[in-house]
Amino acid sequence: MKIGVIGGGAWGTALAQVAARDGEVLLWAREDDVVAAINRAHANPAFLPGIALSPAIRATGSLGALAACDALLVVAPAQHVRAVLAEAAVGGTPLILCAKGIEAGTRLLVGEVAGEVAPAAPIAVLSGPSFAAEVARGLPTALTLACADEGLAAALADRLSGPRFRLYRSTDVVGAEIGGAVKNVLAIACGVVEGAALGQNARAALIARGFAEMTRFGLARGGRAETLAGLSGLGDLVLTCSSTSSRNFALGVGIGQGQSAAALLSGKRSVAEGAFTAPVLLAAAEAAGVDMPVVAAVCDLLAGAPVASVIDRLLARPARREA
Repeated sequence: MKIGVIGGGAWGTALAQVAARDGEVLLWAREDDVVAAINRAHANPAFLPGIALSPAIRATGSLGALAACDALLVVAPAQHVRAVLAEAAVGGTPLILCAKGIEAGTRLLVGEVAGEVAPAAPIAVLSGPSFAAEVARGLPTALTLACADEGLAAALADRLSGPRFRLYRSTDVVGAEIGGAVKNVLAIACGVVEGAALGQNARAALIARGFAEMTRFGLARGGRAETLAGLSGLGDLVLTCSSTSSRNFALGVGIGQGQSAAALLSGKRSVAEGAFTAPVLLAAAEAAGVDMPVVAAVCDLLAGAPVASVIDRLLARPARREA
């Protein structure tokens, strides 16, 4: 099975490295310097510095070249997936969606976007606790591979799995996607706690209450509780709420230290998906009648509200039964 990768950022390059263990991988990148560096030096210093890449990875700037692939890992940012898939004209090639977010305007999950743009393509979702640099270096990682077609899921898992890259299969595509989208927003909140020096008690409470919000929203959208409590939900949440290696957590740290979100986001080649997902997620939650106060607080912070006043409002909410 020849694998193609759409997206030459850190995560796309790391997944290409994983797939290159068992055959040639074709990686599409929009940036000419990324294509040149991968083909010439077997490296991606722009997004994954210090990692020697497999010679089995070949880069291209032509989406049309991916037509020869048997399956495509879609690692473009969530807000760009629709345009990239439309341009790629993927036909019936299986798509493994690796972006985490909700499309602005439509409030669709990435899998729903792919279903509109490429209705003939089978859909799978790869999600879970995974920093790109660790995956690329071959450190132990376990993820969820969700696909309604269990036969396809088994074939994809067999092709991508390795001694230190373990995939657990699921049929809950929606649950896997929601975990990945919501955790990015919650990671910003935990970063704010770190940046504002609010303590470990506050961060632990925020993770727990954020997970409750993730579960409420996931169930409302048709996901399963066990998926949200697994690698693609709770597992990914714990990772990204605990380390500055997370772009979303690092964004929150800066906000907690008094910097503006606009300044922190400007000029970055890598995307903090949670900043774009937060307002879309809040609108979707309100439409579904789901209460997500932590997500609402992140939206306020991204819009420039003072950290102290946002924290005070959260803590002043009426006491209620834990649920």
